[in-house]
Amino acid sequence: MHTDDYHHNAAHAQQSLRHSIQLALVLALGAAVSLGVTRFSYALLLPPMRADLAWSYTLAGGMNTSNAVGYLLGAMTFPPLFKRYGAARVLLVGAMWAFALMLATGFFTSSAPLLLQRLLAGVVSAWMFVAGGLLAAQLGARQPTHSGLLLGIYYGGVGLGIALSSLLVPAVAHGLAAYFPKQTHAWAWAWWALAVLCAVAAWLMYLRRVDIAALVLSTSTTAATATTNTASSNAVRTESIEAQSPIAYRRRDFSFALLGYACFGAGYIGYMTFIIALLREQAASTSMVTVFYTLLGVAVMASSRLWAKLLDRYKGGQALALLDFLLGCAIIIPAITPWQPALIVSGVLFGAVFLSIVASTTALVRHNWPASHWPIGISAFTIAFAIGQIVGPTLVGYIADSAGGLTQGLLLSAITLWVGALLAWQQKALLYK
Repeated sequence: MHTDDYHHNAAHAQQSLRHSIQLALVLALGAAVSLGVTRFSYALLLPPMRADLAWSYTLAGGMNTSNAVGYLLGAMTFPPLFKRYGAARVLLVGAMWAFALMLATGFFTSSAPLLLQRLLAGVVSAWMFVAGGLLAAQLGARQPTHSGLLLGIYYGGVGLGIALSSLLVPAVAHGLAAYFPKQTHAWAWAWWALAVLCAVAAWLMYLRRVDIAALVLSTSTTAATATTNTASSNAVRTESIEAQSPIAYRRRDFSFALLGYACFGAGYIGYMTFIIALLREQAASTSMVTVFYTLLGVAVMASSRLWAKLLDRYKGGQALALLDFLLGCAIIIPAITPWQPALIVSGVLFGAVFLSIVASTTALVRHNWPASHWPIGISAFTIAFAIGQIVGPTLVGYIADSAGGLTQGLLLSAITLWVGALLAWQQKALLYK
């Protein structure tokens, strides 16, 4: 009898885990659309759009600055949307909006509507990514022994979106060049192809809408996690919490880490905006660009488990410092050599590191503050990151328009990250927890 019960429970657990993995894969489509496609596919389209529309690098970078502003606005406006509609509906409707915005991009050539599109795409990206993160966190809570796997699957969706974009965009461009050599504004077809990709992902998520909606968050988890993933904690609430505590939980205690994280925001986004443009300047073939960006995406998918022990081991800013340093090393490679094997190393190293830097700041707050104060700490890091990635693209573009070109812009990005590493290294573990 006991043996039968054991086998029955084991079979039920296996079935439950399979169901959770399937649902995590569906949620990962949201991460793929929100960041991998809607945000990071722009790097692939920047070179042909710039050549066709006679953009300066400053304007090209301004497109991603607009996107970063939109992402911050989306993070700040997510809580009221979540409260009214729930995470599942925000995720699904966000996917539909992503489809519409990507589709609309192909119909404009003027800078103003394209800047607006990048802004709105940033807003939608934030809504989707935070909503999907909330749902993935709840899914992980239902499978505590496999929560790392399930969350890794979700965040790995970003890499999936990058990889799919890198396969789709060059294929569309090559096909048009072969069959319609005189096609004007050929880049528009790539945006429309990406819109179809968003539509397919939205449809697949819609098919599992009942299962997604069943991931109802508890009130406590919702409050903590939603605020954790946004920059919407206001000063009145923060001061109230701090006043109730016998210990002053001050965001300035994380000053060095916050500065290091702002440097990350400014440094990484320059690479993700202009790296394909630099490869094209260095006469990289279409196949080389495809391999480079696909491997970068694959590295993102594999990165979630790569640095887990590092984040658990260090309680201060050491993990953030090391990852900032490694990311700077990845970024400087294409600035000093066009040798293709070195460029592949750059892309793989970049993909393996950049999302883990986000996780390192979450780990830093969790190591040093009690759960009741996590929203305060992580919202501060969100703001610091947003400021950095708002400034980064336009600044790199402005430098690239000078005599130094894109290599000087990426050199600045690498130096910014190394400065961030030095600052983060000064961050000591706190004694509050």
